[in-house]
Amino acid sequence: MENMQYLLFLLISMFLGLGVLYIISLYKGSNKQIKLVMSLLVAASSVWCLSLIFQILFQNTNISKTTFEGFASFGACFLPLLVLFLGITFTQTKFKFKWYYSFLFIIPIVSTILMFTNDAHHLFYTHYSIYLFDTTYGPYFAVHSIFSYGCLFIGLLILFIYSIRNAGFFSRQSLLLVLGTLIPIVVNLLGFLGVINANVYITPITFSFALYIYAVAIFKFKFISVAPIALQRVVDRMSDCYMVLNEDNIITDFNKTLLTSFNLREKDVRNTDIVTLIKTIGEKNIDINLLLEALKKVKSTTDTLNYRTEFSSIDKYFNIEVNSINSKGSFLGTLILLKDETQHYKDMNIIKSNQDLLMEKERLASLGELIGGIAHNLKTPIMSISGAAEGLSDLVKEYDSSIDDPEVNSQDHHDIAKDMNEWIEKIKTHTSYMSDVITAVKGQAVNLNASNEVSNFTIEELVKRVSILMKHELKANLIDMNISVNVDPNLKIDGNVNSLVQVINNMISNAIQSYNGKTNENIDLIISNYDEHNIGISIKDYGCGMSKEVQSKLFKQMVTTKGKKGTGLGLFMSYSTIRGNFKGNVKFTSEENKGTTFIIILPYNA
Repeated sequence: MENMQYLLFLLISMFLGLGVLYIISLYKGSNKQIKLVMSLLVAASSVWCLSLIFQILFQNTNISKTTFEGFASFGACFLPLLVLFLGITFTQTKFKFKWYYSFLFIIPIVSTILMFTNDAHHLFYTHYSIYLFDTTYGPYFAVHSIFSYGCLFIGLLILFIYSIRNAGFFSRQSLLLVLGTLIPIVVNLLGFLGVINANVYITPITFSFALYIYAVAIFKFKFISVAPIALQRVVDRMSDCYMVLNEDNIITDFNKTLLTSFNLREKDVRNTDIVTLIKTIGEKNIDINLLLEALKKVKSTTDTLNYRTEFSSIDKYFNIEVNSINSKGSFLGTLILLKDETQHYKDMNIIKSNQDLLMEKERLASLGELIGGIAHNLKTPIMSISGAAEGLSDLVKEYDSSIDDPEVNSQDHHDIAKDMNEWIEKIKTHTSYMSDVITAVKGQAVNLNASNEVSNFTIEELVKRVSILMKHELKANLIDMNISVNVDPNLKIDGNVNSLVQVINNMISNAIQSYNGKTNENIDLIISNYDEHNIGISIKDYGCGMSKEVQSKLFKQMVTTKGKKGTGLGLFMSYSTIRGNFKGNVKFTSEENKGTTFIIILPYNA
């Protein structure tokens, strides 16, 4: 009797504990599907425990004990299947219920029905006893046991493999999974073998205890959000900050760069709503409504949404990119990249603040822009090469540590070699790009001292230099340039290529400024035949356009549409350069609020 009272106390304690665990499973974690499966597991265990609590309380009545077992089967028969679905849900970022999964419910349903009606047919129990060694099982019990233990084994094996791959064999997550798995299995096995005097109440108690352990592994040690170690090292070394948001805009993943940039702690970020994080940072320049609108919009598109903003709380400027994460057409979450452009922004402010002082020294201003172009165009490939070197270093360490590892096979070595080759190819690409930048910049530097040098160049060479030198300014202002070459790219033009590049770049810069800070706009650079002796180079924007007054004075005097921010010197000198050095002409068409098109007309060598 005392033993029964002790078991009753344990069952009630477990039942109450499961209630607490149910509440925790609803509010902890960020994956809705994981929370759903965990909630169902807790509910199944609760039904199981509650039914056996009533069995003990009414043991001295005429109610058959198998009747309570029938009610307990609502939880006991479905619990193994839920464990299987828990494992499957972990392996698939977003689990989709297939129609054929319905067949898995056949045996649990049949088991429940047969348990309720056991006294009529004894297919489940021939002789029922609360003690396992004294129970005689019917023919159906073997089918039920094979299915149940099969589901348990497969589900727990999936969880265990997932944990090892993501956090290592000796991680806290993996060890807790092993412990939680062994407790009910070992106790039940010892009971069936008669080693211990086990009864039907021990099984739900041990399974409930196992659920507590799984909950600790999942919610306490972030089993849900564990990232592969190698991947986490890579993203932590990124110079850009990133965050991954689930469909409810809760932050599920991020890198250390985010923490260091904003002086945050991990607990300030993980499982935090994006709006709450912005408030934690204390940032007032972020338009919350605009951000939420972007997050909502990105869920239905694969396009990248971006904008630049200042974070006054840390005195930095970021270009923010918002992308959707999709798998097979299903939305999984949102990726937010924050690219630090503080130095570039400060450099641009310095150039703008000194523009009035350098007005009469056009060459010196060009030199300043050239230096800025070198810095901005070479910074990205240098950082990429540095990152590639870090990646190769990690792969070398990984290869070195795997040499004497008996579990590493030849395919693993091939995979490491493949990764190394990929990093090397990236380094080659970036070094080739740097070489092109240096060639273009060298020509522009020579042009500052020898603008009257006469030579010839091809259309292909011209386009290549313009693209390289304008790449950063276009990217920084979030403007796309569409290039269309409708002539032979090997067609030659007489004159100094660097002078023409400077003229075209100046017109492209004016086109960028015509949008007055608007992003995701377009500029068209079109090269085609103007007539049988000349080609036309068109620079077309869809910005603010020019008034009739400004158009009447253009090229005749230094006039600008930028007010105090402009001088008109650039266009005046561009026109003079085309007329004097290339024997060509410049024409234009413009309409207010619709855009402007400049056409550089140049003679060419047939």
